[in-house]
Amino acid sequence: MMAATVQPRLLDRLPAVRGRYSENVPLSNVTWFRVGGPAEVVFRPADKADLQLFLQDCPSDVPVQVIGVGSNLLVRDGGIDGVVIRLGRGFAGIEVDGYSVRAGASALDVNVALTCRDAGIAGLEFLRGVPGTIGGALRMNAGAYGREMKDVVVDAEALDMAGNLHILTVQELGFSYRRSAVPADWIFVSASLRGRKGTPREIAARMTEISEARESSQPIRTRTGGSTFKNPAGESAWKLIDKAGCRGLRIGGAMVSEQHCNFLVNTGTATATDIESLGEEVRRRVAAETGIELEWEIRRIGNNGNGGGVR
Repeated sequence: MMAATVQPRLLDRLPAVRGRYSENVPLSNVTWFRVGGPAEVVFRPADKADLQLFLQDCPSDVPVQVIGVGSNLLVRDGGIDGVVIRLGRGFAGIEVDGYSVRAGASALDVNVALTCRDAGIAGLEFLRGVPGTIGGALRMNAGAYGREMKDVVVDAEALDMAGNLHILTVQELGFSYRRSAVPADWIFVSASLRGRKGTPREIAARMTEISEARESSQPIRTRTGGSTFKNPAGESAWKLIDKAGCRGLRIGGAMVSEQHCNFLVNTGTATATDIESLGEEVRRRVAAETGIELEWEIRRIGNNGNGGGVR
């Protein structure tokens, strides 16, 4: 009888780094939905040079992707094969120069807004209402309360899968509604943002308005993932969902929020499958009622419980 072939651990195939590798890492405590399976390996690079080295030397057949703080992310129940990169403190710096700010990709949007407030830089208050990090905000041209990243970005740094550094102007970023034209596998590492002169008091007042508006209209104190679907041209996704009778709709432990029906909520027992199935049922009902196909805004990654998945 032939001996069974032993597959090498993924960790043994990865390059030596200064950062940290971890195996079989649960992601349910990372995403705001609090669902999802584990990552095969998580890599937390020490800094940009460490990330570049990893990308240059990582075997080409190893899947690699980045996740931030999981605010607009659904990880499927079967988890994620390959390497999940999580940028940490080495990418969280925020530096002020006049009315410009250089922020690392893992800097929280709210922290950038607070830094600008203290420095008297107006125009970036909207980041107070955007959950997540600068890297994620760049990827999807995040926006809220009348402004988007395209209105404040000067340039951004990104690494391709070969570890090459690209400095992209706002024109090269190709921002449009909730997307950028940058290749999906490139990794943002920092951005330069520009505001205008303001006073900390005026900026703080605007940020308070944004915070209060968000809390009054969105289920931010629940296990949710932000806006589920993009607004179709000339339409509001929540109005279409409401018109299709989906407010309060449930599948398993997942529910369409009663407060804002473009939000899906984990009521406490939901699986990622429940949440994705509910989203697809909402899409089906809206299409049947209005003829409009809603497009997911939440990023869905990983394998389903049967081993399949869509990136």
